[in-house]
Amino acid sequence: AATIAIAQTDIKKVLAYSTVSQLGYMFLAVGCGDFHAAIFHVGTHAFFKALLFLAAGSVILAMRHEQDITKMGGLRRRIRHTHAVFLIGVLAIAGAPGFSGFFSKDSILVAAWAAKVPGREWHYGLALGTAALTSFYMFRLHFLVFSGECRAEPEIKSRIREPRAVILQPLWMLAFF
Repeated sequence: AATIAIAQTDIKKVLAYSTVSQLGYMFLAVGCGDFHAAIFHVGTHAFFKALLFLAAGSVILAMRHEQDITKMGGLRRRIRHTHAVFLIGVLAIAGAPGFSGFFSKDSILVAAWAAKVPGREWHYGLALGTAALTSFYMFRLHFLVFSGECRAEPEIKSRIREPRAVILQPLWMLAFF
């Protein structure tokens, strides 16, 4: 699922395949016998993935229902609040130190390394590789949407605006968690 997410150009499909990849992490923890790590990752994943999907919805609204990330870019300057919360979600899912995903993914990596199962080194290596892929496709998504020049059509580009507070307030609440 992580390798499929790399090739997607639809903002919601990247996040959907990412969810499947994160489910693999949870199943790895269960397979290694660390149910606490699996449940912990379910909880952290619920917050950062809800944040990312709702922030993607905010981007889609700002782009007049465009979902193709190749037609975005440069949105950091136009929708600053959405950019900030999206970046928080990306840092969390990528496992950046201090963010929720760091602690839950680290507990799964420890569980994989410490498991008394055959092939634990392979499990650990696959989990570490998947973590690297997650960071890659999430930062790819972030940079394609928010950095560089805006690649939207002129009539859309002129109408890009930050969504109303009714959309932004739940995003900031999720970003906190």
